[in-house]
Amino acid sequence: MQTTQAVEIGLVLYPGAQQAAVLGLTDLFAVANREALSHLPHAEPPLRVTHWQQSSPDTLPRRVFDSAPDSTAPAILSALILPPTLDDPVGVAKTGTLSAWLRARHTEGVTLTSVCAGAFPLAATGLLAGRKMTTHWAYATLLQERHPDVIVDIDQLIIDDGDIITAGGLMAWTDLGLRLVDRLLGPTVMIETARTLLVDPPGREQRYYSLFSPRLTHADAAVLKLQHWLQATQAKEMALPILAAQAGLQERTLLRRFQKATGMTTTEYCQRLRVGRAQELLQFDTASVERVAWDVGYSDTGAFRKVFTRIVGLSPSDYRRRFSSSPRAGVS
Repeated sequence: MQTTQAVEIGLVLYPGAQQAAVLGLTDLFAVANREALSHLPHAEPPLRVTHWQQSSPDTLPRRVFDSAPDSTAPAILSALILPPTLDDPVGVAKTGTLSAWLRARHTEGVTLTSVCAGAFPLAATGLLAGRKMTTHWAYATLLQERHPDVIVDIDQLIIDDGDIITAGGLMAWTDLGLRLVDRLLGPTVMIETARTLLVDPPGREQRYYSLFSPRLTHADAAVLKLQHWLQATQAKEMALPILAAQAGLQERTLLRRFQKATGMTTTEYCQRLRVGRAQELLQFDTASVERVAWDVGYSDTGAFRKVFTRIVGLSPSDYRRRFSSSPRAGVS
């Protein structure tokens, strides 16, 4: 078996964080590791789970638990999870030190995630301005009042925006955990993990296989800056001069570094972001395909259909018929 770089998932134990979710997620990833070892040629578990905690509100979080403390394999921090809390959600989001630390990790390419009221310390980072996030329905109004620049959408259990993932209900940590397992270890390991835990995966599987998960841990700061901008603006702008200006690079330099960092061209990357947004609209909205095309940046519906079918493997109408959550959704 080969020794490969482990992927680290950090759980942030902010004051009041629900221990049941912290321990449950730790166990879920342990099960995923066991399943992965039976399918993949790893000498050591591919996932490394750590817990991060502040000793006081003014100190930086530090590791207080490591699932593989004696491992010599290198690990790269890929995701941080802000679990639920049963305490006042506004109170737990007051520490500016935690917000700054989360922003710094995000800048390094770490995916930030939250469950239920964990949305409050995540929103406090300012990274969700103009973007959608979900939380428990009981907290929706309060979250919107505290962060009016955030688009709060409680109709979705999980909102996966690539670099930021939010989950709604108190027990939605299982859904978030499986989403990360699918992203990091693949759908086979995710399904086996769900079966072992007796968590029904069919409702989750619909969107897993075709979701675009951008590569964010490449350490190219200029490209990462552009990726975050594209994510926040839903890739409405694809013109190379504008992309290069956002990255602060010459156009030819951007094309070379973007391909190296993400594994795809800027055009393909933007297309996949747009198609991912279109999939969401086709599933949860009743707008016509023409309207969806326009909303994600395509004035030519024919071009949109062609790109969508190439990436997803289904036409927009077929995709809606198969996966729409609304029985009244149009199929034009």
